[in-house]
Amino acid sequence: MLKHLVDTLIEYGPLGLFIIGVLDSVGLPLPAAMDALLLAYSISHPEHAYFAAMVAVIGSAGGNILLFRAARMGGRRFVKKDTPESEQHGFRRWFSRYGLLTVFVPAVVPFVPLPLKVFVVSAGAMHTPTSRFLAVILAARVLRYFGEAYLGVLLGAHAQDFLRQNSWTIFGVLVGVAVLLGLIVKLRGRGDATVV
Repeated sequence: MLKHLVDTLIEYGPLGLFIIGVLDSVGLPLPAAMDALLLAYSISHPEHAYFAAMVAVIGSAGGNILLFRAARMGGRRFVKKDTPESEQHGFRRWFSRYGLLTVFVPAVVPFVPLPLKVFVVSAGAMHTPTSRFLAVILAARVLRYFGEAYLGVLLGAHAQDFLRQNSWTIFGVLVGVAVLLGLIVKLRGRGDATVV
């Protein structure tokens, strides 16, 4: 049923990508990854690739805000429902030490199995300021989705091969940026959840 839903939404182009972005970000497990759909759309419709990326960013940000607000309203009960107790404490410790950097990294890296939704829930449950959370999600998604649209336009059908061949290099660069940001956070000595 979900595959049929995704296939139907894809036919609507950017509007479908918006809806998929919202559904994916609130935690609905979809059979197709947003990244693959956006890249495929950018390859087949290069004239609309950046508009599609913008719509995907807005949809993803909207879905993440919904999940963030639900976690904020549900607080601790919401986190316990979705996360095993042992993981919950680890995520809370990690989040309270590195703040919104824990949201930025999995939101910007498309091929690393980091649990973004758990960090979004943690940010909400720990009452991170909404404006800071939204800024981090937007920054990460703009880099990710506009980067994929750019590759789709620039390389066409070869974009997926490029990503496959260079995934570790891209991952290394992004991890390097994340480590640098982490060091800045540590040097600033701010361990609260509002740190970006």
